[in-house]
Amino acid sequence: MILKKRVLVVMPAYRAAKTLARTIADLPRDVVDDILLVDDASTDDTVAEAKRLGVRVVAHAKNRGYGGNQKTCYAEALKTDADIIVMVHPDYQYEPKLVTPMCGMIASGVYDVVLGSRILSGQARAGGMPLWKYLANRGLTLFENILLGAKLSEYHTGYRAYSREAIEGMQFEHFSDDFVFDNQFLVKAVLRKLRVGEISCPTKYFADASSISFQRSVRYGMGVVVCACAGALSRLGLWRAPFLR
Repeated sequence: MILKKRVLVVMPAYRAAKTLARTIADLPRDVVDDILLVDDASTDDTVAEAKRLGVRVVAHAKNRGYGGNQKTCYAEALKTDADIIVMVHPDYQYEPKLVTPMCGMIASGVYDVVLGSRILSGQARAGGMPLWKYLANRGLTLFENILLGAKLSEYHTGYRAYSREAIEGMQFEHFSDDFVFDNQFLVKAVLRKLRVGEISCPTKYFADASSISFQRSVRYGMGVVVCACAGALSRLGLWRAPFLR
């Protein structure tokens, strides 16, 4: 709990058995009231490891995709009394200790959404982010900022904290089941004029950290372009895509 706000960490998991314990160990338990892991039909011991660590688990019978996993995360989160919901990837790629300042930014009433940005520090490449991913991140972010009239440092981080109200008004069930879910969520947040804050988050790339292939990254990039264009059209009052309704 922070400033009398209850905090729930949700973990969209897929084959995270090797890194889950490290991630949970670094969560600030003086702030985090509960942890929910949603397993997307992992082929390793993710579920068993989560239960061993005393984490509440919801397990998909079959793989529903990254976006589909998050839909379960947030649907389950809204069944609880959590005031702040933080998505923490269980692959230890993002720094769990930053949950405290991220939640503080929301609990203070200043922001509705807080992003852990890998770009703000200027150390993304030093932290191991591949050059092609860095260039794609910067190019797509610039494109989206221009079309949406925003000034975010990146739209592609998977480290996010939300107020309960931000999620309740999002109608996320209409979003993609794939990786572009994150982008759709953020585009809609910008168009809804939610207060989006950012905090610098160090980049961690290592063997056990999850990473999508180049082919899937290209597909994600194309989805981001479509998403940004849909946001621009909605912003101009010309057309509203289904995910923005």
